[in-house]
Amino acid sequence: MRLHLGPGLATRLVTAMALINNHLVKVVKMEKIHSQLMNQSKKMLVLFYLAVVLLLGASWAMAQSKDRPAHFLPEERKIIYEYYHQGAPTRGLPPGLAKRGGKLPPGLQKQLDKNGRLPPGLQKRLEPVPADLDRRLPRLPDLWERVVLERDVILIDRRTNRILDIIENVIALTTGR
Repeated sequence: MRLHLGPGLATRLVTAMALINNHLVKVVKMEKIHSQLMNQSKKMLVLFYLAVVLLLGASWAMAQSKDRPAHFLPEERKIIYEYYHQGAPTRGLPPGLAKRGGKLPPGLQKQLDKNGRLPPGLQKRLEPVPADLDRRLPRLPDLWERVVLERDVILIDRRTNRILDIIENVIALTTGR
């Protein structure tokens, strides 16, 4: 059986097939675009998650330092005093400070009182507290450090070199020097 199509019907059929073909081409192009958009969206989502993690990490670090008062805690003072009462090894004072009883010269003390920072010459002489003492003390925020300068134990913010707190003459008082 042979189907006979009239000239109008054949033309409409060819036109319909051309439209379907064009539609399929557009669908394929749209799928490619959709795939590219999805890949870009995934990349952006990964970057977003990374940014959130970094921000939360920074916020946590800031919160940790805000939760912690910017001074020696009472238990820290107690541990430090007890450590030096046990006769921890210390070095003698430099002759200039020994003459002053371990006190800073008046000009340096005034500078420390005025801006809360030690002059660069004294900053170079800061030493970390002994490791066995540091292990006994509560953990500090990452950018803070406990240091020894002559007879004092100092809590310092390393970002700004600002002195947060000082336990004065703890070494002198406890070692008898």
